Amino acid sequence: MTNFRVVTVTLNPALDMTGGMTELKAGTVNLIQSSNLNPGGKGINVAKVLAELGAEVTVTGFLGDENQDPFAHLFEQKGIHDAFIRVVGASRINVKLVEESGRVTDLNFPGVAVSEEDVQQLERSLKTLAETHDVFVIAGSLPSGISPEKLASWISTLREQGKKVFFDSSNAALAAGLKAAPWLVKPNDEELSQWAGEHLSNESELLEAGKTLSQTGIDNVVISRGSEGVLWLKDGVWFASQPPKIKVVSTVGAGDTLVAGMCWAELNQWDRETSLRFATALSALAVTQVNVGVEDIAQLEALQHQVNVKQIKDR
Repeated sequence: MTNFRVVTVTLNPALDMTGGMTELKAGTVNLIQSSNLNPGGKGINVAKVLAELGAEVTVTGFLGDENQDPFAHLFEQKGIHDAFIRVVGASRINVKLVEESGRVTDLNFPGVAVSEEDVQQLERSLKTLAETHDVFVIAGSLPSGISPEKLASWISTLREQGKKVFFDSSNAALAAGLKAAPWLVKPNDEELSQWAGEHLSNESELLEAGKTLSQTGIDNVVISRGSEGVLWLKDGVWFASQPPKIKVVSTVGAGDTLVAGMCWAELNQWDRETSLRFATALSALAVTQVNVGVEDIAQLEALQHQVNVKQIKDR
Protein backbone atom coordinates (compact mmCIF):
# COMPACT_ATOMS: atom_id res chain seq x y z
CA MET A 1 0.00 0.00 0.00
CA THR A 2 1.29 3.46 -0.91
CA ASN A 3 2.34 5.67 1.99
CA PHE A 4 0.34 8.90 1.82
CA ARG A 5 2.04 10.51 4.85
CA VAL A 6 3.64 13.89 4.42
CA VAL A 7 5.01 16.67 6.65
CA THR A 8 4.71 20.32 5.68
CA VAL A 9 6.97 22.88 7.35
CA THR A 10 5.79 26.51 7.57
CA LEU A 11 8.35 28.62 9.42
CA ASN A 12 6.46 31.92 9.09
CA PRO A 13 2.69 31.29 8.94
CA ALA A 14 0.19 34.09 8.47
CA LEU A 15 -3.47 34.91 8.74
CA ASP A 16 -4.28 35.89 5.16
CA MET A 17 -6.77 38.73 4.90
CA THR A 18 -8.05 38.85 1.31
CA GLY A 19 -10.07 41.81 0.08
CA GLY A 20 -11.85 42.01 -3.27
CA MET A 21 -12.17 45.41 -4.92
CA THR A 22 -12.82 47.05 -8.28
CA GLU A 23 -9.48 48.83 -8.62
CA LEU A 24 -6.78 49.83 -6.13
CA LYS A 25 -6.13 53.56 -6.00
CA ALA A 26 -2.99 54.40 -4.05
CA GLY A 27 -2.97 57.35 -1.64
CA THR A 28 -6.73 57.44 -1.11
CA VAL A 29 -9.57 55.58 0.63
CA ASN A 30 -10.44 52.25 -1.06
CA LEU A 31 -13.68 50.37 -0.46
CA ILE A 32 -13.42 46.59 -0.10
CA GLN A 33 -16.41 44.75 -1.58
CA SER A 34 -15.71 41.28 -0.19
CA SER A 35 -13.26 39.94 2.36
CA ASN A 36 -12.22 36.85 4.27
CA LEU A 37 -9.59 35.90 6.83
CA ASN A 38 -7.94 32.48 6.53
CA PRO A 39 -5.00 30.73 8.19
CA GLY A 40 -2.23 30.70 5.59
CA GLY A 41 1.45 30.49 4.87
CA LYS A 42 2.76 28.43 1.97
CA GLY A 43 3.25 25.16 3.88
CA ILE A 44 -0.19 25.42 5.49
CA ASN A 45 -1.79 26.00 2.08
CA VAL A 46 -0.02 22.90 0.74
CA ALA A 47 -1.16 20.92 3.80
CA LYS A 48 -4.79 21.97 3.36
CA VAL A 49 -4.86 20.89 -0.30
CA LEU A 50 -3.09 17.58 0.42
CA ALA A 51 -5.46 16.80 3.30
CA GLU A 52 -8.48 17.45 1.06
CA LEU A 53 -7.00 15.14 -1.58
CA GLY A 54 -6.66 12.38 1.00
CA ALA A 55 -3.11 12.53 2.37
CA GLU A 56 -2.25 12.06 6.03
CA VAL A 57 -0.64 15.41 6.78
CA THR A 58 1.40 16.62 9.75
CA VAL A 59 2.18 20.33 10.00
CA THR A 60 5.07 21.88 11.87
CA GLY A 61 6.98 25.16 12.07
CA PHE A 62 6.48 28.16 14.37
CA LEU A 63 3.07 29.46 15.40
CA GLY A 64 2.45 32.58 17.50
CA ASP A 65 0.61 31.65 20.71
CA GLU A 66 -1.49 34.84 20.76
CA ASN A 67 -3.59 34.11 17.65
CA GLN A 68 -3.25 30.36 17.18
CA ASP A 69 -7.00 29.53 17.40
CA PRO A 70 -7.89 29.91 13.68
CA PHE A 71 -4.94 27.65 12.78
CA ALA A 72 -5.85 25.01 15.38
CA HIS A 73 -9.47 25.09 14.16
CA LEU A 74 -8.37 24.54 10.54
CA PHE A 75 -6.12 21.60 11.48
CA GLU A 76 -8.93 19.98 13.49
CA GLN A 77 -11.47 20.58 10.72
CA LYS A 78 -9.24 19.04 8.02
CA GLY A 79 -7.87 16.16 10.12
CA ILE A 80 -4.33 17.57 9.97
CA HIS A 81 -1.88 16.52 12.71
CA ASP A 82 -0.61 19.61 14.55
CA ALA A 83 3.10 19.50 15.49
CA PHE A 84 3.66 23.28 15.39
CA ILE A 85 6.01 24.81 17.94
CA ARG A 86 4.17 27.58 19.82
CA VAL A 87 6.27 30.73 20.18
CA VAL A 88 5.73 33.99 22.04
CA GLY A 89 3.75 36.60 20.11
CA ALA A 90 1.23 36.71 17.27
CA SER A 91 1.61 35.20 13.82
CA ARG A 92 1.59 37.93 11.16
CA ILE A 93 -1.39 39.11 9.17
CA ASN A 94 -0.83 39.41 5.41
CA VAL A 95 -3.19 41.55 3.37
CA LYS A 96 -3.98 40.57 -0.23
CA LEU A 97 -5.92 43.07 -2.33
CA VAL A 98 -7.53 41.40 -5.35
CA GLU A 99 -8.77 43.70 -8.13
CA GLU A 100 -11.39 42.82 -10.74
CA SER A 101 -8.62 42.69 -13.37
CA GLY A 102 -7.05 39.81 -11.45
CA ARG A 103 -4.12 41.92 -10.25
CA VAL A 104 -3.10 41.10 -6.66
CA THR A 105 -1.25 43.46 -4.30
CA ASP A 106 0.41 41.72 -1.33
CA LEU A 107 1.18 43.51 1.93
CA ASN A 108 3.31 41.00 3.85
CA PHE A 109 4.06 41.92 7.46
CA PRO A 110 6.99 40.60 9.52
CA GLY A 111 6.36 37.47 11.57
CA VAL A 112 7.20 36.40 15.11
CA ALA A 113 10.77 36.41 16.44
CA VAL A 114 12.09 32.90 17.05
CA SER A 115 14.41 32.10 19.97
CA GLU A 116 17.28 29.60 20.01
CA GLU A 117 15.18 27.39 22.29
CA ASP A 118 12.34 27.44 19.71
CA VAL A 119 14.82 26.42 17.00
CA GLN A 120 16.07 23.48 19.06
CA GLN A 121 12.50 22.39 19.72
CA LEU A 122 11.72 22.40 15.98
CA GLU A 123 14.89 20.44 15.22
CA ARG A 124 13.82 17.77 17.72
CA SER A 125 10.38 17.69 16.09
CA LEU A 126 11.85 17.26 12.59
CA LYS A 127 14.11 14.48 13.84
CA THR A 128 11.15 12.62 15.36
CA LEU A 129 8.96 13.09 12.28
CA ALA A 130 11.77 11.85 10.01
CA GLU A 131 11.53 8.46 11.75
CA THR A 132 8.04 7.89 10.32
CA HIS A 133 7.83 10.16 7.23
CA ASP A 134 9.71 10.14 3.91
CA VAL A 135 8.21 13.24 2.26
CA PHE A 136 8.68 16.79 3.57
CA VAL A 137 7.44 20.07 2.08
CA ILE A 138 9.33 23.16 3.26
CA ALA A 139 7.64 26.28 1.96
CA GLY A 140 7.46 30.01 2.63
CA SER A 141 9.52 32.82 4.10
CA LEU A 142 11.70 32.93 7.20
CA PRO A 143 10.83 34.58 10.52
CA SER A 144 13.30 36.69 12.48
CA GLY A 145 15.78 34.36 14.19
CA ILE A 146 16.10 31.84 11.32
CA SER A 147 18.94 32.41 8.88
CA PRO A 148 18.87 31.13 5.29
CA GLU A 149 21.90 28.97 6.22
CA LYS A 150 19.96 27.34 9.08
CA LEU A 151 17.13 26.52 6.67
CA ALA A 152 19.63 25.01 4.21
CA SER A 153 21.10 22.84 6.98
CA TRP A 154 17.66 21.33 7.69
CA ILE A 155 17.17 20.51 3.99
CA SER A 156 20.65 18.91 3.90
CA THR A 157 19.97 16.82 7.00
CA LEU A 158 16.66 15.52 5.64
CA ARG A 159 18.25 14.83 2.27
CA GLU A 160 21.08 12.85 3.92
CA GLN A 161 18.42 10.77 5.67
CA GLY A 162 16.99 9.85 2.26
CA LYS A 163 13.93 12.09 2.55
CA LYS A 164 12.24 13.72 -0.45
CA VAL A 165 12.18 17.44 0.27
CA PHE A 166 9.85 19.64 -1.78
CA PHE A 167 11.07 23.24 -1.44
CA ASP A 168 9.36 26.51 -2.34
CA SER A 169 10.63 29.87 -1.14
CA SER A 170 12.04 33.16 -2.44
CA ASN A 171 14.89 35.67 -2.08
CA ALA A 172 17.81 34.73 0.22
CA ALA A 173 15.95 31.70 1.63
CA LEU A 174 15.49 30.29 -1.87
CA ALA A 175 19.13 30.90 -2.85
CA ALA A 176 20.44 29.16 0.30
CA GLY A 177 17.93 26.31 0.14
CA LEU A 178 18.79 25.52 -3.49
CA LYS A 179 22.43 24.94 -2.48
CA ALA A 180 21.24 22.13 -0.20
CA ALA A 181 19.85 20.28 -3.28
CA PRO A 182 16.24 19.53 -2.29
CA TRP A 183 14.48 16.72 -4.16
CA LEU A 184 12.06 19.13 -5.86
CA VAL A 185 12.09 22.92 -6.20
CA LYS A 186 9.34 25.11 -7.64
CA PRO A 187 10.51 28.63 -8.47
CA ASN A 188 8.27 30.76 -10.65
CA ASP A 189 9.84 32.52 -13.63
CA GLU A 190 10.45 35.68 -11.59
CA GLU A 191 12.17 33.80 -8.74
CA LEU A 192 14.30 31.82 -11.19
CA SER A 193 15.33 35.09 -12.86
CA GLN A 194 16.36 36.45 -9.48
CA TRP A 195 18.43 33.31 -8.78
CA ALA A 196 20.05 33.51 -12.23
CA GLY A 197 20.86 37.20 -11.76
CA GLU A 198 19.23 38.19 -15.05
CA HIS A 199 15.73 38.57 -16.49
CA LEU A 200 14.72 35.32 -18.19
CA SER A 201 12.29 36.53 -20.81
CA ASN A 202 11.44 33.43 -22.83
CA GLU A 203 11.07 29.67 -22.61
CA SER A 204 14.55 28.80 -23.90
CA GLU A 205 16.18 31.05 -21.28
CA LEU A 206 14.08 29.43 -18.53
CA LEU A 207 15.03 25.96 -19.80
CA GLU A 208 18.71 26.88 -19.74
CA ALA A 209 18.50 28.22 -16.17
CA GLY A 210 16.51 25.18 -15.05
CA LYS A 211 19.14 22.90 -16.55
CA THR A 212 21.90 24.75 -14.68
CA LEU A 213 19.90 24.36 -11.47
CA SER A 214 19.42 20.61 -11.98
CA GLN A 215 23.17 20.18 -12.42
CA THR A 216 23.61 21.17 -8.75
CA GLY A 217 22.00 17.87 -7.73
CA ILE A 218 18.29 18.80 -7.63
CA ASP A 219 16.21 15.87 -8.94
CA ASN A 220 13.16 17.86 -10.03
CA VAL A 221 13.08 21.45 -11.26
CA VAL A 222 9.51 22.70 -11.64
CA ILE A 223 9.08 26.21 -13.07
CA SER A 224 5.64 27.79 -12.76
CA ARG A 225 4.68 30.39 -15.36
CA GLY A 226 1.13 31.38 -14.46
CA SER A 227 -1.18 31.18 -17.47
CA GLU A 228 1.77 29.97 -19.59
CA GLY A 229 1.77 26.69 -17.67
CA VAL A 230 4.53 24.64 -16.06
CA LEU A 231 7.99 23.39 -17.11
CA TRP A 232 9.37 20.28 -15.37
CA LEU A 233 12.88 18.87 -15.68
CA LYS A 234 13.62 15.38 -14.34
CA ASP A 235 16.31 12.89 -15.39
CA GLY A 236 17.45 15.29 -18.11
CA VAL A 237 14.03 15.35 -19.78
CA TRP A 238 11.74 18.40 -19.93
CA PHE A 239 7.95 18.22 -19.92
CA ALA A 240 5.70 21.25 -20.40
CA SER A 241 2.04 21.79 -19.60
CA GLN A 242 -0.44 24.38 -20.84
CA PRO A 243 -3.64 24.96 -18.83
CA PRO A 244 -6.89 25.97 -20.57
CA LYS A 245 -7.93 29.61 -20.63
CA ILE A 246 -10.07 30.26 -17.57
CA LYS A 247 -11.50 33.24 -15.71
CA VAL A 248 -9.08 34.23 -12.97
CA VAL A 249 -10.72 35.13 -9.65
CA SER A 250 -7.53 35.16 -7.55
CA THR A 251 -3.99 33.84 -8.03
CA VAL A 252 -3.45 33.59 -4.24
CA GLY A 253 -2.22 30.10 -3.35
CA ALA A 254 -1.96 28.87 -6.97
CA GLY A 255 1.78 28.13 -6.61
CA ASP A 256 1.22 26.34 -3.29
CA THR A 257 -1.53 24.29 -4.93
CA LEU A 258 0.89 23.31 -7.72
CA VAL A 259 3.39 22.07 -5.11
CA ALA A 260 0.61 20.08 -3.40
CA GLY A 261 -0.35 18.58 -6.78
CA MET A 262 3.23 17.50 -7.53
CA CYS A 263 3.52 16.05 -4.03
CA TRP A 264 0.24 14.12 -4.34
CA ALA A 265 1.35 12.77 -7.72
CA GLU A 266 4.62 11.54 -6.19
CA LEU A 267 2.81 9.92 -3.25
CA ASN A 268 0.66 8.07 -5.82
CA GLN A 269 3.71 7.18 -7.95
CA TRP A 270 2.02 8.42 -11.14
CA ASP A 271 3.84 8.65 -14.45
CA ARG A 272 5.19 12.05 -15.49
CA GLU A 273 2.45 13.01 -17.93
CA THR A 274 -0.33 12.14 -15.47
CA SER A 275 1.50 13.94 -12.65
CA LEU A 276 2.01 17.16 -14.57
CA ARG A 277 -1.51 17.16 -16.03
CA PHE A 278 -3.02 16.70 -12.54
CA ALA A 279 -0.82 19.33 -10.81
CA THR A 280 -1.45 21.89 -13.58
CA ALA A 281 -5.21 21.32 -13.49
CA LEU A 282 -5.23 21.59 -9.68
CA SER A 283 -3.33 24.89 -9.86
CA ALA A 284 -5.67 26.15 -12.61
CA LEU A 285 -8.66 25.30 -10.42
CA ALA A 286 -7.08 27.34 -7.60
CA VAL A 287 -7.23 30.59 -9.58
CA THR A 288 -10.99 30.21 -10.11
CA GLN A 289 -11.68 30.59 -6.37
CA VAL A 290 -10.73 32.87 -3.48
CA ASN A 291 -9.92 30.23 -0.86
CA VAL A 292 -7.12 27.69 -1.13
CA GLY A 293 -8.42 24.13 -1.36
CA VAL A 294 -10.10 21.54 -3.57
CA GLU A 295 -13.68 22.79 -3.61
CA ASP A 296 -14.93 20.88 -6.66
CA ILE A 297 -13.46 17.48 -7.60
CA ALA A 298 -15.73 17.20 -10.67
CA GLN A 299 -14.42 20.51 -11.99
CA LEU A 300 -10.85 19.32 -11.35
CA GLU A 301 -11.43 16.16 -13.40
CA ALA A 302 -12.91 18.22 -16.24
CA LEU A 303 -9.92 20.57 -16.20
CA GLN A 304 -7.45 17.69 -16.42
CA HIS A 305 -8.85 16.74 -19.83
CA GLN A 306 -8.19 20.31 -21.02
CA VAL A 307 -4.52 20.49 -19.95
CA ASN A 308 -2.05 19.96 -22.78
CA VAL A 309 1.15 18.11 -21.78
CA LYS A 310 4.12 17.52 -24.09
CA GLN A 311 7.76 16.51 -23.89
CA ILE A 312 10.20 19.20 -24.98
CA LYS A 313 12.99 17.90 -27.17
CA ASP A 314 16.43 18.95 -25.98
CA ARG A 315 17.64 21.93 -27.95
